[in-house]
Amino acid sequence: MKRLWLPVLLLVMMGMAFLTNAGAADKVLKMSTTTSTQASGLLDVLLPELEKDTGIKVKVIAKGTGAAIRDGMDGNVDVIFVHAKGREEKFIADGFGTQRYAVMHNDFVILGPASDSAKIKGQSSAAKALAGIAGAHQIFVSRGDDSGTNTMEHALWKGTGLALAETTQTIVMKGKMREITFVRPAGDWYLSIGQGMGKALTVADEKQAYILADRGTYIKYKFGRDVPIDLDVLCEGDPALANPYGVIPVSPKKHPHVNGALAKEFAEWLVSEKGQKVIADYRLLGKPLFYPDAAAQ
Repeated sequence: MKRLWLPVLLLVMMGMAFLTNAGAADKVLKMSTTTSTQASGLLDVLLPELEKDTGIKVKVIAKGTGAAIRDGMDGNVDVIFVHAKGREEKFIADGFGTQRYAVMHNDFVILGPASDSAKIKGQSSAAKALAGIAGAHQIFVSRGDDSGTNTMEHALWKGTGLALAETTQTIVMKGKMREITFVRPAGDWYLSIGQGMGKALTVADEKQAYILADRGTYIKYKFGRDVPIDLDVLCEGDPALANPYGVIPVSPKKHPHVNGALAKEFAEWLVSEKGQKVIADYRLLGKPLFYPDAAAQ
């Protein structure tokens, strides 16, 4: 009898293991997000807590906000977590997203070397600071990657009153060639590199150049690394530099194959008391990188 029951027992155990694995597989979420949520280190603390509470594992695809939004439009992911509110609202209005959850915010800052040849330190207007950099013909590093940061930078240049040229640039995103069009000031002092925030900060540091950065990634690269970047905050506090982040589940009506239920569960956890606390508690040397926004909804 024992010999007869052994194969049956093994089959039962294999079936249970299969069901367990299948259930775990069902809890895998595909998310396209801006590089700043990854480069800042936030996802390293946020996602383990998410998995602990919900069992959800997140496959992260980090890229510029523009590319992340296109992933959502194409149905390549279940959810997007980005920071370009106008583009996010259009994404929803066009039927690609269900709703925007206001998750958190920080701000953008203009960085540069301590020597500050452009003399912008303490300038409260971001547009005037950029005009000063242009007038002094000091090197300015632009991400040039169609990200949320890049979108903000272009808006700020438009506010300077300087003559701007429309430029088309070919960039490589995840092995694919893509053309982006943007406005930029004239001059070889302006370097558009087609890279994420971390790499752009590294280039700016190497060249002792000016750059627009989100504060979270700046704090990570300035205070959270063995070899910190040697750039200082020279312009901050302008309301135009506000940087809100939102999470948007991709609409199952537009793309029936996406995991809408899991995306909603993920978004609701982010704006829950626990998710917001994890965001608020994430600090480097006592410095907060992001501020939770769910209470303001």
